[in-house]
Amino acid sequence: MPVEVRLPNVLRTHADGQPSVSVEGATVGEVFTALVEQYPNLRGNLLDDAGGLHKFVNVYKEDDDIRYLDGLDTKLSDGDVLSILPAVAGGA
Repeated sequence: MPVEVRLPNVLRTHADGQPSVSVEGATVGEVFTALVEQYPNLRGNLLDDAGGLHKFVNVYKEDDDIRYLDGLDTKLSDGDVLSILPAVAGGA
């Protein structure tokens, strides 16, 4: 089932400049696996060394943060939209 993955500007350079890509998968984890197979340079930006979601990345299924759903095991339906947002930190 195709899912739209929306990418922020900072990650688009790793996905041929595309603002969004269509990826197949029944869960967020399956979509991320397919996404990094298609665009290997995204791996370090999305996943930690153990294959879990990087702590500085927020992922939303429609309007819901997947950390409050089932994380990478969150089930997806045909036509769902995932939005990836890098965490913003810092300042004085």
